[in-house]
Parts: sequence; structure tokens; C-alpha cells
Amino acid sequence: MKIKVLFLGILFLTFTPKLWSQDCPALLSPVEGATNVPVESTISWEAVQGVTGYIISIGTSPGDTDIVNEQQVGNDTSFTPQQGLPELTTVYVTLTLFFFNQDNIVCPSQAFTTEIISASPGCTQLWSPAQGATNVNLGTSVSWNYAPKATGYRLSLGTTQGGGELLNNADLSNVFSYNPPADLPFDTTIYARVTPYNDIGANVDCQETNFTTAGQGAPPDCSSLIYPPNGAVNVGLSPYLQWASVPGALGYRLYIGSSPFNADVLDGGVFTDNATYVLNFESNNTYYVTIVPFNEAGDALGCLQESFSTILGCGPFYDPDTGELTSLYPDIDSPDQVGICNNQVPYRVEVTQQADGFRWYREQGSDELLVSQENGLDLYQEGNYRLEAFNTISYAGESIECTYIKEFSVRFSGTASVENTSIAQQGLSFTVEFQVSGLGDYVFSLDGVNYQSEPVFAGLPDGNFVIYIQDLGGCGIVEHTVRLRYPPKGFPPYFSPNNDGINDLWAYEPPLINPLQITSTAIFDRYGKILYRFSSDQQGWDGIYRGQQMPADGYWYRAETQDGQIYTGYFSLVR
Repeated sequence: MKIKVLFLGILFLTFTPKLWSQDCPALLSPVEGATNVPVESTISWEAVQGVTGYIISIGTSPGDTDIVNEQQVGNDTSFTPQQGLPELTTVYVTLTLFFFNQDNIVCPSQAFTTEIISASPGCTQLWSPAQGATNVNLGTSVSWNYAPKATGYRLSLGTTQGGGELLNNADLSNVFSYNPPADLPFDTTIYARVTPYNDIGANVDCQETNFTTAGQGAPPDCSSLIYPPNGAVNVGLSPYLQWASVPGALGYRLYIGSSPFNADVLDGGVFTDNATYVLNFESNNTYYVTIVPFNEAGDALGCLQESFSTILGCGPFYDPDTGELTSLYPDIDSPDQVGICNNQVPYRVEVTQQADGFRWYREQGSDELLVSQENGLDLYQEGNYRLEAFNTISYAGESIECTYIKEFSVRFSGTASVENTSIAQQGLSFTVEFQVSGLGDYVFSLDGVNYQSEPVFAGLPDGNFVIYIQDLGGCGIVEHTVRLRYPPKGFPPYFSPNNDGINDLWAYEPPLINPLQITSTAIFDRYGKILYRFSSDQQGWDGIYRGQQMPADGYWYRAETQDGQIYTGYFSLVR
């Protein structure tokens, strides 16, 4: 989900539909059974169809929660444990599928084993207050992220660079925040340095950060959602968000995310009123909201995150009783390409499956032109098109479209014309290759059922064959008959032009019984190039082309008789 416009207190969002697969997800990283897994690993898993969100628990035995206790992660399919993972430990991950319209599904635990830590930790620094932040509440706490392989942290706070006037390299153990016992000095730049450590050593090279506190005064209290209330379900996709007005607040920072860990919908948008429209939330999602009032003394502290879930939407939905998935999207079958056959303009394409509505678009430069809102479209020209078939679904007073989208191309097409047929004999079998022309894309078959993309058939015996050439654009099938015959006696299977007086020339050798009346013969190489042509009163081929001896290889002949019969075949040149 992306923010499109933020203007006059109205928040517009763009919506991209998502589909998921699998029932109970398998771990993707680390995979189940993995060993020597880094302790700083992010855990990821397969997405699940129709799920509202995920809850993750991590422990040192199946179903246990001693590392992470039932942490909601929204629709994210990954999670990074805040404190990392313990070293040399078999870790069990239990995922729970959260649905707001049915009971949750607790999936079986999956396990992997972590590494032995053998290096000092990486770096970290404050994320709250952020580097360079100003007007920070005097009573703020400071927080930092996990440093890879760290088992503890030391913190220094000072009013000078590198100083420790407020806190001097205090060992805070394995925590990620510190709340000073007294307010910080007002209107002061505070310098903070976090030093991670483990049994191998400490990382003393982490960068220092700084922030500036607000002036004197009292910051406002926190606010909370009025609508939708915390925990609400079946919330419309374009709700009017409202929150409690706070006395003394100059404005409100609004954070909205599809998981508890990031504000991927709205990250600290500032509102001077205590309400806003949000357009086009995704259906069947849980959203997490934090409202932080502020004034000249800084932001309110400790404001809690709240959440709500949107209407059920299009699915697919998991039915725990049947184990099947149901979907409200139209079930449409449409091709990737449509061929307009010769003399068939306009050519009509139609959707025969049911849907509440249709939209057909044609690409026009960088834009799209709506060309039909019926179940069919008359095609007059080539180009790229897009079909939208949709069902309109109503939930809790909200109407949404469940839309099937298919892009396809339109090309002029036609049946094939066979330009040339090449027949080669190898032993007792033949290889046939076709050269075809036409506007279409073609596939070839010997039986009219099983088609292939290449116009070559090998290993054929002698006999008559019908070759079927089909236009993929739907313009028809051409049948072409091929007659394969073993050549009559008299055509040598090989010759050896080495001037030893034996088989130095290749030519037809008339047998004593039923000789052919050959008038002319042509010799070809494997690419169809004529190398030599001779008549019956000339000597045969000596294996030379334009003064050069041809290599030992296979060659083809085409012999014509007085009565117009054509004989073709294959022979070998041996050196």
C-alpha cells in the first residue's frame, strides 16, 4: 500500500490486491531442521491465503513462548526477534493464523538450531529520539535496535560530544531502552553512544548520535481512537478516523502500518484536527495506529498502539471445516494472445463466464482507452489490451469490487503456407523439415492432437504422412501430405574421392533390372546449397566445390527422370 496524496486532511491510498497460498505455512528462512543459524536471523515464512494476520511465538521447546510471547506481526511474513536468538539452542517457532471472522489456527511448531557466537557484536545506535531530532520531550526515554550477536549494552549520555555527564558507560544488560530517572535538561543537545558487547568483546566503534530537547513547559497527554475503536472488525475501506482531542496539543502525529513494526501506510503525518478520511484501505487486513499529540514542549510520551481490521473482502478464504478455499473473484479463462484472422475484421472476443461487470482497455501511447463495458469486444486493430472482470460485494454497508485482471495482445494472423519441404534419409528412417510463411505463429503435429513448436520430424519410416500446421491465433489448421519412399537401387550410399580409382565419383549406377531413366541430378549440402549439377551424359560428382575438396560429411541428392519423377536421398562422402 502506498500513499498517493495527503491534502486538506484527507489521506488517499492506492490499493493493490494480494493473493496468498498454502494453509499452514512452512518456514522459508531458516528452514526447518537448519543448523548453525545466525543468532541475528530474521524468521520468514510462506504467505497464507485469506489470513487476516499472523501471531508468532518463539521458545526453547515446542509451543513455548520464553523467547517471544504471541507477538502479532500483522500481514508481514517475516519477523526479527528484538533481542536476537540464544546461541547453540534448538529454537521452536509457532505460527498462529489470525482471522477476525473465525477461530485462529495454531500451526505445528517448526525448529532449527542456532550457532555458537564466535565474534564480537556489530553496531547499533539510537532510533528514538532519531538522529538530529529537535523539540524532544524532557521526560523521554531513549531506545536502540538490536546489534547482531550482542548479549548486552552500555550507554553513555552527555551534554558534550563523547561526554558522559548524564550517564557514563552504564551497563544496562540485554535491554533496548533506558528511561532517565530525572528529566533531561531543557533546550540542550544530548549526545548518546551505545556500546554492544558479548563474551568475545565489545564494539567501541559505534557512532554517537544526538538530539535536542524542547524548552520548558508541559507536553500534552496521549490520545486514543474514537472511531474505529481499538480492536474493531469489519471496518470499511474508507473510514473517517477520529481520535480524542487533547487539551494543550498543537497537533497530532499519525502513524498507520500494516504491521506493528513499521508505518508503511502513513509515517508521522501531522494533523492539526483530530480526524481524517482514509481512502482505500485493503480488505481483510489489520491496521495498527499510533496517535502522538505534540506542542512546544515536545511530543506526548508512551502513547499506545491500537488496531482494527477491515471488512472481509474478496478472499480467498480458508474454511476450517472443509479445508478448502473460496474466492469472490470472477473465475475467468482468457488467452494471452488473440489473433485477428484475414478477412475477419471486426473479430469479436467474449467472456463466457459470469461476472457482475466488465471493462476492456486498449493501450494508447502511455495511457489506456476504455473501449467496452460489455462481456465482449469487437477487435479492429492490433495492440495491447487489458480486461477487467469484476464482482461487486457488499459488507457492512461497504461495496467493493473483486476484480480479475488479464493483459493480452492482439495480432493479425492467418493460416500457414508451406514454402519448402526438406526430406533427408539416414539409414532406414527419414527426417522431414518444413519452411512455412504467414502472419501467424504456428505449431506442428503428426496426429492433429500433439503439437510441437519446431517444424522438424525425425525418425519417420517410409509411407505417407499428413502434417497438421495450426495457427495459434485461431485462424485454422493446414494439412500437408508428405510421401516418404526408400530410393530405388542405383543410388550409392557413399563414395570416397581419393583418386584410388574406386568410388571416386558419385552418380546414379543403373541396375540391370528396371533402371531409371535419369535426366539430371543435383547435389546439396546440409543447408540446401547446390554444390554440383550434372546430366546423365556427364560424369558424377568428384567431391569438389569451386576448386575446394568438400569435407567428409553427409550430402543430399535430387534426381529427375524422363517421366518427371523426383527421387531424393542421402549419401556420405568418406575420406
